[in-house]
Amino acid sequence: MGEIPAGRVASYGQIARLIGLPACLRLVGRVLSQAELYGDYPRHRVVNHAGALSASFAAQRELLEAEGVEFRGERARMKKHRWECE
Repeated sequence: MGEIPAGRVASYGQIARLIGLPACLRLVGRVLSQAELYGDYPRHRVVNHAGALSASFAAQRELLEAEGVEFRGERARMKKHRWECE
């Protein structure tokens, strides 16, 4: 997850596939919700497949906008900012 570049976003599904657990989307979300306990990770760069932000992470949009991620309404523009890692 630390490899997601600034200005890019990844989905929970992408992260789950990268770690070899493609069906564990919720587990990825749960781990990310506690990521600050394990170090300084750019968890704000992980959104759902449609670009929706985490309801429990108030500063997520502000952090993404500071990196240049654009939004359409409440969702990150995935076609423009998706991290192509696979």
